[in-house]
Amino acid sequence: MPTEKLTFTGHGGDQLAARLDMPTGPHVATALFAHCFTCSKDIPAARRISARLASMGIAVLRFDFTGLGHSDGEFENTSFSSNIADLMAANAALIAKGMTPNMMIGHSLGGAAVIKAASELDNIKAVVTLGAPFEPDHVALNFAHALPDIERDGSAEVSLGGRPIRIGKSFVDDISKSSLTAALGKLNAALLVMHAPMDTIVDIDNAAQMFLGAKHPKSFVTLDNADHLLTRAEDAEYAAEVITAWSARYLDMRIPAPPIGAPEGVVRVAEADKGGFLQDVQSGPYHHTLADEPLAYGGTNKGMTPYGFLSAGLGACTSMTIRMYARRKGWPLDHVSVDVRHNKVHAQDANSTGASKIDEFTREIHVTGKLDETQRQRLLEIADRCPVHRTLERTNHIKTVLLD
Repeated sequence: MPTEKLTFTGHGGDQLAARLDMPTGPHVATALFAHCFTCSKDIPAARRISARLASMGIAVLRFDFTGLGHSDGEFENTSFSSNIADLMAANAALIAKGMTPNMMIGHSLGGAAVIKAASELDNIKAVVTLGAPFEPDHVALNFAHALPDIERDGSAEVSLGGRPIRIGKSFVDDISKSSLTAALGKLNAALLVMHAPMDTIVDIDNAAQMFLGAKHPKSFVTLDNADHLLTRAEDAEYAAEVITAWSARYLDMRIPAPPIGAPEGVVRVAEADKGGFLQDVQSGPYHHTLADEPLAYGGTNKGMTPYGFLSAGLGACTSMTIRMYARRKGWPLDHVSVDVRHNKVHAQDANSTGASKIDEFTREIHVTGKLDETQRQRLLEIADRCPVHRTLERTNHIKTVLLD
């Protein structure tokens, strides 16, 4: 996944640091990601979700709000409203780059910020929140003990996530006056609310209020046992997969023309986990699945094996070919299913010479309907005309090129 480092000017004139995660294949949509309160663009959840979305064709810009991460400025002088202004600036920067965003994703307070920002933008068609508070002043619970000092001195240093950060009175005053009710009412985009029932930082009642306050189309997906920061890789990956599947209903994901020599387009396979064997398999903008190996072979068993995909291709093609033939003949075929088993057998056992092993695929075809024996036998013959069957029976040539 190519990642481009870039900067743009934030609300107060400071340079904000950003990363643009681009798809390695077709680019079908663009999203803006707003990180959680006092976090950064490089928090593991943001990195993982952006990487998975990019692998599925969605470019993602994630950036550090003013005064955080690698961005310039003083966080002490920022507010919730300035976060929204930074999002507007990020939106403008993408438009200037020729990549108008059509989706915003916000984590925790970033979720509240994307709702406010998206309600003012016509180009945003889908909004996703992850563990977001319904009332922005909810974040003040994280530093409630310091509120008297902030009120008296204008600012105070607090410890959040094990690191010191200075909170200004302007931030506290701003979140106390902010509400999402009006923004949800005027939001002209589909909304996906994602929240974990076990979230101890922002309880799930916030998600319920947000969902009830929004207009349709809206959706809610539980993140089960995830924590507030989506610390576990599998929780961030699950969120990314749901976001991609959900957003396809609301975003204009234009399919690029297939390249010459590949009439069905390119199937792209990319590593999803360098420590194991999990692979993202993407066929155009709409079809995504996972490939893996069983636990016994060092995998995580989250997807079919490569030979499982090969067997699935043979079984699907066989079933389609039989259905196509029966439909053309007008035969009463009610249902067809195909079981496929793959095995390695000795070549001499397959009536061949030599001692090497070859691949054997066994198909068991089940057809139901008021078919006579002649029709059933004819369908069995037609199964052997399946294009994938013929491809597997032929000697094939695989051309391999190593790219940088």
